[in-house]
Amino acid sequence: MACVKAKSHGSLAKYLKFAYLKSLLYHWSPDYDFYQEKMSKIMQKFQITGDKENSKFFKDYLPKIFDRREASGIDDLINGIRGIVVQVSNGESLKYLMELYLMTPYRFWKGYISSTHKVFIMQSKPEFPVLIILEPLAVDYYDRFSAIDSLYPRAQEKANARYIGEIYHTKNARETAKILSSQEIRFQDPAEIKNAFLSNKNFIVTDLSYFTNNAVIYTNSDLLDPDSLGLGEPFTLTADELTQLNKVDEVHRKYGLDKLVFGIDHLATRVLANEREDAILEFLCMTNYYFWGAYNIEDSNSSTNICRNPNINYELHSPAKVFTANNTPFYVKTIDGLPSPTEDFVRNMGKRLHHIAYEVEDGAREDGVKNIDYVVNKLISENIPFLAQIIGECKEVISPRLREKTKN
Repeated sequence: MACVKAKSHGSLAKYLKFAYLKSLLYHWSPDYDFYQEKMSKIMQKFQITGDKENSKFFKDYLPKIFDRREASGIDDLINGIRGIVVQVSNGESLKYLMELYLMTPYRFWKGYISSTHKVFIMQSKPEFPVLIILEPLAVDYYDRFSAIDSLYPRAQEKANARYIGEIYHTKNARETAKILSSQEIRFQDPAEIKNAFLSNKNFIVTDLSYFTNNAVIYTNSDLLDPDSLGLGEPFTLTADELTQLNKVDEVHRKYGLDKLVFGIDHLATRVLANEREDAILEFLCMTNYYFWGAYNIEDSNSSTNICRNPNINYELHSPAKVFTANNTPFYVKTIDGLPSPTEDFVRNMGKRLHHIAYEVEDGAREDGVKNIDYVVNKLISENIPFLAQIIGECKEVISPRLREKTKN
C-alpha cells in the first residue's frame, strides 16, 4: 500500500488532502539508455526510473537544465526545503490545527500577528521542515492567490484556503534570485505583495507558476529562529485553544499515532496533461532537485512524476516533489472512454497542490493489521473521511519505491 488520501471534517484539508505513505516499489525507466548518453554530473549519480515515456523535448532539455544549474551556481547555492507554507480561510486556523494534531506529528511552536495575517509556526522535529499556517485577518482578504482560486468552481468556495509554496534555504537568496532572473524566472515585487508574510525582507518569492499556480520562496535566514525574522507581534494560544488541541493530542497518542506517523515525505501537485513536462522542467530550473522518474497509473489514466533532493539521505529532511497529470486531456474522454480524474480535479480546483504525504512506519501490528491500515482505521473512527480510492494498494506495478535513491 502506498498512499491514502484523506479529507478533513470541514476546513482546509477538504481542499488539501493528506496522504499517508507506506512503502513503494522500484522499477527501471525505458528512458534510461537515452539519458546515459547525455549525462550531467547529477544524472551520472542517479538513474531515471519508471515506465512513463517522456517527449524528445523533455529528454533534450533535462540534461541542459542540470548543466545550466551547475554552471550558474544554483546547485551550490540551494540546500533544500526548510519550510512549507499553507493558507487557511479566516476563522479556520484552529480547525486546521486540530486536524494536524490528530493526523500528523506537527505541533504549535510559535505565533505572530502581522498587518495581514496570523502566522502559526508548526514543528515536528528540528531537522524536518517547519509547517507555516497563514490565516488572513480580514474576512474579505483578497490577493493574487485568491484571484487564481476565484477562477475555478470548487476553489472559489474558499478562495483563501490553498497551498502557497515551499521555502528553500539558500546560501544567498539575493544571488539565487539574480541568477534565476537572468534565466527568465520572474519574482514578485515585495512592494506589490499584499501578504505581509511573503513580503517579509527575509524572503524572495517567485511569481506564481504558469503550470502549477504555486510559488517558490527563497531565504538564507534560519527558520528555526523565527523570532529573528520579524514576522509580527508574538502571540500565544488562548487557554481554550490549548485545551482543545491537548484533547486532540491525547487521542493521537492514545492510538499510538505518535509512534507511527512521521514527517512529510512528499508534496503532490496536479497539473494538466499537456503541461506535465513543463511543470517538471520549470521546477527543476528553480531548485536543486533532480528528476527521479515517472510511472503510469493505468487505472486512472495518469502518471506520477517524482523529483527529489540529491543532497539528503532521508526524504523527510527535504520532501520529494510529485507532479500528477492525466495521460490524455479531458476533451477526448468521451472518445476513448478513459478516466480523467486529474483533469477533473484541475478543472474544478485549479492547478494546485493535491495532497501532502506523511510517512507511516512500515510493518504490521501484533494482530497482523498493517500499520497503514491501522492508522487509517483509527482516523476513520474519529470522523476523518477518506477518499474511496486507495493509491497503490500492494500492487507492484503502481508506484516507485521512494527509498531507493542511488544506483547499486
